[in-house]
Amino acid sequence: MRTLILALGNELMKDDGIGLKAGRILGEKGYNVLNVGTDIFRLSSHYNGEERLIIIDAILSEKFRPGEIIHLRGGEVFEKLKGEIRSAHFMGAIDGLRLLMAMDERLAKADIHFLGIVAKEIDLGTGLTEEVEKALPRVVELVEGLCKE
Repeated sequence: MRTLILALGNELMKDDGIGLKAGRILGEKGYNVLNVGTDIFRLSSHYNGEERLIIIDAILSEKFRPGEIIHLRGGEVFEKLKGEIRSAHFMGAIDGLRLLMAMDERLAKADIHFLGIVAKEIDLGTGLTEEVEKALPRVVELVEGLCKE
């Protein structure tokens, strides 16, 4: 199954850079990665009908500890990212994805996975907090496992 890994985030906002860092590592390993920063709409001009889409992004949550990894799949992505878990971006990546899916039938049929890493600090600065940095190898490992399914 062809897979596109969508790496989201802003490396100038501390833990919000986790998605981009994971995407860079996966890209160096030869995976099909699109680093979109905070602009999920870039997906529309780079999507080639891949059957699986794996999104990696920082999330905000008071329910989970910093560095925890939340894996959501399919419709669960849209349901669970409404309340207790929030995107770290102004217009949530998931809201943007829903709009893109409405415009592209192929994307609407894709097997969607969302790996959210709970951020400790989203503030001006570079580098990840210790808790989020420790999650990075596990994020890469989870994505590689999904790519082999």
